[in-house]
Order: sequence, then C-alpha cells, then structure tokens
Amino acid sequence: MRRRNSDKNASDKSSAIKNIFRSLHYRNYRLFFGGQSLSLIGTWIQRITIPWLVYRMTGSPLLLGVVGFAGQIPTFILSPFAGVLTDRWNRYRILISTQVLSMIQALILAILYMTGHVEIWNILLLSIILGCINALDTPARQSFMFDLVDDKKDLGNAIALNSIIVNGARLLGPSIAGILIASFGEGVCFTINGLSYIFVIWSLIMIKVKPQPRSENIPNVFREMKEGFNYTFSFKPIKAIILLLALISFMGMPYSVLMPVFAKDIFHGNSNIYGFLMGASGIGAFAGAFYLASKKTVLGLEKLIPLAAGIFGIGLAAFSLSRLFTLSMILMVATGMGFMMQMACSNTILQTITDDDKRGRVMSFYTMAFMGTAPFGNLLAGTLASWIGAPNTLLICGLFCVFGALVFIKKLPDIIRSISPIYAKMGIIHSFLLCLLLI
Repeated sequence: MRRRNSDKNASDKSSAIKNIFRSLHYRNYRLFFGGQSLSLIGTWIQRITIPWLVYRMTGSPLLLGVVGFAGQIPTFILSPFAGVLTDRWNRYRILISTQVLSMIQALILAILYMTGHVEIWNILLLSIILGCINALDTPARQSFMFDLVDDKKDLGNAIALNSIIVNGARLLGPSIAGILIASFGEGVCFTINGLSYIFVIWSLIMIKVKPQPRSENIPNVFREMKEGFNYTFSFKPIKAIILLLALISFMGMPYSVLMPVFAKDIFHGNSNIYGFLMGASGIGAFAGAFYLASKKTVLGLEKLIPLAAGIFGIGLAAFSLSRLFTLSMILMVATGMGFMMQMACSNTILQTITDDDKRGRVMSFYTMAFMGTAPFGNLLAGTLASWIGAPNTLLICGLFCVFGALVFIKKLPDIIRSISPIYAKMGIIHSFLLCLLLI
C-alpha cells in the first residue's frame, strides 16, 4: 500500500513538473528559452554594475537617479512608435537586430572602462542608446512570444516560463556581479554581458516562424498610434491593468536604483551586500514565476494582480524601516515576488484579451507602463533621497503602491465582467461564471 502511495506521489510530482515546463514542448520556444537563459544573466550583471560604478565614481544618489532616467526615458518617448513598427514589421527580424545592437553597446562600454576612458557622460550616452534599443526590443519580444507556442492556451505558461528565466538571471546576475566587481572590477562585467548576446542571437537564427501577414495598405503612423491608444484606453480591463502597472513602476521600481545607498550607507557593506539584496529580490521573483507557471488557466490572474501589487508595496515600506540585514533580505524576497507576479499576470491577461493586429501597440503601452515610467520614478527617487534620505523615499513609494492596489480591487468586478465575453469565445465561460459567483 505504501509503495502504491509512493508511486502515485512520484507520478503526481512528475506530472506537476511537466505541467510547469509544458511550453518547452515547442521547438521554437525551447530555442528561445535556452538562448535567453544565458544572455539574460549577462544583462543583469551589467544592470547591477552600472549603478554601482556610478555611485562609486560620484557618491551621489541624485546621479544614480539621473543615470537610471537616461537609460529608460527613451522607452517612454519611443514606445508608441515602436508599437506601430512592431505591428508593421517582422518581429523576428526586429529581435535579431536589437540583440546585435545591444551586444555592440555592452562591448563599447567594456572597451571604455578597460582603456580608462569611462566617464559619467559616456555612461549616460550609452544608457540612452540602450534605452532606444530596448524601446523597440521590448514590445517586439512580448508580441513575438505569441508566435512561439502553437497552442495559445499555453501562452500564459510561456510568459511565466520567460519570467522564470528573467528572474533566474535576476537571481544569479547580482550575486555574480558582486563577486566580479570585488575581484576584477566593473569592466569584466560589461565584457561578459557583451559576449552573452552571442547565445541569444544564435538561438534566434535557429528559430523558424511563419511570416506574419501584413496589410499592403499601410495607414499613417500617427493614425495607427491613435487607433492603438483608443483601443488600449477605451477597454476597461486593459486600461486598469496598464495604469496600475504604470503606478507600480513609477513609485516602486526606483527601489533598485537606491539599493547601493542601502548597501553602503545603511548596512555599511560593499558590492557583495548590494548583490545579496538584489539577489534576494530575484529569489522572490523566481518563486513567484514558478507559481504562475504551474497554473493551467488564465482564470484568477485578475485577482492576483492587486494582491501582488499590495505585497510589493507593503514589502517595500517595511524594508525602508528595517535596519536588520536578515529581515531586509526576507522583505526583498517579498518585494521581488510581488512585483514579478503583478507584471507577469498583467502581461498574460493583456496578451490573452488583445486582438492580434493590435498586439504590438498594446504591448508598447505595456512597455511604457512597465519601463517607460520608471525613469521618472528614478529621477524622483534620486531627488527625494538627496533631500529626505533613501529610507523615507522608499516608505513613501511603498505606500503609493498599496494605494494603487486598493483602487484596483474596487474596480475588479467591472474588470471581470468586461473580459467575460472574450473568455466565453475561448471556451472557458463556465469556469469564468464560477469565478463571478465567488467574488
């Protein structure tokens, strides 16, 4: 009897693991997953290294905010245009081009550092260039995910798995960056990131996708932008999801920019402490991504969005008050989990309910909300931190995130009712009606 129970438990575990990784059944997604897994570690190494280098060179929280602003403001400005181009052009070719350009940017930064010519102004300039590249890359990447899985019911799983590799890199990258900075200096980090793009470029070349049909009658760019804007902000669920994500990114994302201040001034540590704090956030994000990957349906994700945003805000506010390193590490786990789950749930629902011919434009507004508002938040956080200190700044940011979650909860019944016809067309109306009864 015990043996039967043991075999059953082993079978259940095996089935659960297969369910989590079911999108890897598709060859194209498998290639994408493998290339991204390696390349994103390099991306996170550089992402952690730049703020540390800037703070080491200047000692200024304000300049931390300025550099963060410079790297992300192009996303806010260019994303609407990028969304139109994503719907017009071949997403596959866009991605290959952006990866090549990102590799060149990282290697230039490495060369400048190695030759002793790195200065704040060229860090700012290269950050702006990378921001322009990312403005086109991000909506194309998010839209391209739809092309990588044959059965669209697995789209949510594919997005969650992508979050796993992003946050796995987010977990490994800061720790590796901390060790590399302490042992070899920042230049090695930039070099490793540049070389890591080879893997994702190779994986994209190996992918085979059907060309997407494009209309020969191409309307005016600004007319397409207006059409995308009207579509996005006239539909309550898309509007509410994007506005909450914008608030969380604006008020919450700056925590990563201020982490060098906490590592150096609050906990009196070095780059290793900085890496541990960011790594703890990555652990939480990684765990949240695994949970979402285990879900078999999109149903219920709309309720997770405000819950995750609330966890993120409370964790951020509590972290700002903590002076115990162990407790702060635990709170970083909570913030990482909350932010990742809110972002991934938002992404999944948006991709599920959006018309395919407008997917690029909707995902460009998603990119604006997720990445485009962050530079203003970085600038605000850097300015506030120079006036009232980093802890008080994060406390204010956390409370705003909690407020946004509460507003979204109030709108949740209307959001669910609005998306019910779309879920009905997908054949899951019975389950959705059950969710309505549980509200």
